[in-house]
Amino acid sequence: MEIKAVLLDLGNVVLGVDFRRVFKYWSEVSSTPLNIFHTHWSIDKPYESHEKGQIDFETYSHHLSTTFDITLTLDQWITGWNQLWTQPVMSTVNLLPRIAENYQLYALTNTNRIHANFFKREYCSELSNFNHLFISNEIGLRKPEPECFEFVCEYIDLQPSQVLFLDDTKMHVLAAQTLGILAQQVEKPQDGEQILNDFLEI
Repeated sequence: MEIKAVLLDLGNVVLGVDFRRVFKYWSEVSSTPLNIFHTHWSIDKPYESHEKGQIDFETYSHHLSTTFDITLTLDQWITGWNQLWTQPVMSTVNLLPRIAENYQLYALTNTNRIHANFFKREYCSELSNFNHLFISNEIGLRKPEPECFEFVCEYIDLQPSQVLFLDDTKMHVLAAQTLGILAQQVEKPQDGEQILNDFLEI
């Protein structure tokens, strides 16, 4: 079936992210060995709840404080949290105007209110070509939940087979493929440009 819409993950597909930057900041302000953050942090239930808008960042920061056995101010937690961002993936960003001329263009990202507020403010130009941003903490669903992809397809009123989806996480790609979405993994940020050129007429 003909592709009608392009659905892009944001992290390391459109916007560069690196959690090591977050841990480095928290390590420095708390005088805690860096390896503590790398070994103790995980995508656990509170993290997922935070990304689905079920708890706020202050509540999540209390969980982090217990996990790492450190005490930071809320501002320090937030400042470190926003160290996540590196640089936009310009090879992909530069294609977005051409994609938007020929296809519906959407983003689907697992994220939280703090990060969403940051990238909406700091990268408004890079994100300006998207028709809509599907943000997990706003819709209450996150990848790889089937309901998340079903919600998007229903919202944009297209069949899964009419959607090209790019994500850097294999689990998300496989979940989308199970539903019939044309999903491709972006193993390195620079891969996105080639995938988009291969599948789209731009």
